[in-house]
Amino acid sequence: MPEGSSSPVTRLLPIQVSDRSLKNLFSSIEDYLGTRYRPGGTTPDGFDCSGLVQYLYKINFRMLLPRTSGELALLGTMVPKSQLRPGDLVFFSTQGNDIDHVGIFIGENSFAHASNSGVKVNNLDERYFVYRYAFSARLIITE
Repeated sequence: MPEGSSSPVTRLLPIQVSDRSLKNLFSSIEDYLGTRYRPGGTTPDGFDCSGLVQYLYKINFRMLLPRTSGELALLGTMVPKSQLRPGDLVFFSTQGNDIDHVGIFIGENSFAHASNSGVKVNNLDERYFVYRYAFSARLIITE
């Protein structure tokens, strides 16, 4: 929403964000590392994977995103894994064919997400994630 406005503004994705707001995203991720996992959690009291993404994109980019990883997977521009940029979303299917997990790519093949053990950073090359990786999407681009 524009500052001082109560009406949301719809924009085509990906949206352009400042380098500063992207850096703030990474600072926010660091601030919330270790935050406990809570099913359906959307606040620093506890996050699930999509709640973490929704919260961080709202506070850093003023974006109102859908609530579930499946809904988030319908947004943005698909990006090949080899062309990931920090801030891109990475999607996984952990229990079948549906998208049921999401994280934020932070660079150097790592991503932040809310797992059952809390908010943490993992590597996309870890065996668990290699076999469950589905695709990536870009919702933001830097100036």
